[in-house]
Order: sequence, then C-alpha cells, then structure tokens
Amino acid sequence: MGVEVVAIGASWGGLHALERVLEALPADFPSAVVIAQHRRVGTDGALAELLDSHCELGVCEAEDKQALGPGVVLVAPPDYHLLVEPGAVALSVDEPVNFSRPSIDVLLASAADSYGDGAVGVVLTGANADGAAGLARIAARGGTAIVQDPDSAERREMPDAALAATPAARVLALGAIGRLLVEVVGMREGAQS
Repeated sequence: MGVEVVAIGASWGGLHALERVLEALPADFPSAVVIAQHRRVGTDGALAELLDSHCELGVCEAEDKQALGPGVVLVAPPDYHLLVEPGAVALSVDEPVNFSRPSIDVLLASAADSYGDGAVGVVLTGANADGAAGLARIAARGGTAIVQDPDSAERREMPDAALAATPAARVLALGAIGRLLVEVVGMREGAQS
C-alpha cells in the first residue's frame, strides 16, 4: 500500500507552521491530508481559507463522512474531533483529549488504525503533549513519523513530547517537512508501481 493519508497536528504557532508545510506540496500530491489545529471554541472557518491561500491543494473544513482523496486537505472544525476512517473522515463531539477538541492524538491514532503503514503522522509546534501517543501509534503500525525540530518550533513542548514517545521519528526543521512529505509519498507510491 502507498501512503493514503498524511495526518498533521499543530497547536501554538500552528498557522505559520502549517502554511510552510502545505506550501511545499504540489497540486498533484497523491495523498489526502488531514489536519488537527488546536483552536478556541467559536472560531470560524478562516483557518481553512488562510491555508487554502498558501497552497496549491484545495483546503476546506471537514464535514462528517466526507470522502478522503488525493490532494484533498481537510481541517478539523473547531470543537470537533476529526477521525480518519477507511476512505472518509468522521467528526465527533466526544470528550476532549489532553484538554483539546480537536485532539491531535485522536486524529493520528485513527489514521494509524485505518491505514497502518499507509499513514504518515506529523507533529508540529505546540505547548502541550497532544499528538505524542498518536504519533507513537502510527510508528507502531508501520507508518512514517515526522516531528518538527523542537529548536525550530514556536513552542517546543509538543515536538519534545512526540520525540520522547517516538524516538525514531524523523526530525526536521520546519522548512524541510513539506519536501520530505513529497519524497515519502512519492517513494512509497513509486515502490508500489
């Protein structure tokens, strides 16, 4: 199986970090991208619009049971968990995890459970430990784990926690993560042909 989904989590400083990652992805990027960015309850869809203006892929807020597909970027709406299912996403109002909804752990763990080694998990800047357990699950299921270099993060707590949980994760400066995603997806897609 090639890479089916790239799941990205960000918190404090995440808008800038997400823009940098997404701007490196080409219009023909062959995998779906799903994002959990911690946001306050009551914020609107401006995050998806801002990200859409910085990349060649179409970015929108996820809707329940929306299909996953190549080059589609789905962002968790405020106050909803975003879960990856085979071929689609689901939204949930289950209790917050790590004080967060959307929770990065929920997103990454569901991507690992649905796609195994066809999942890539990315943990970016943030001020808590959300994402660490989910990234560890992606690695345990044979997927690819990527962490923003804590020294390049606006807040390093989240990358540090992810690295503590998944020491073998690939660690990159923010500007290199998008290029690595293109390589990983391309290599794994090419290896299956």
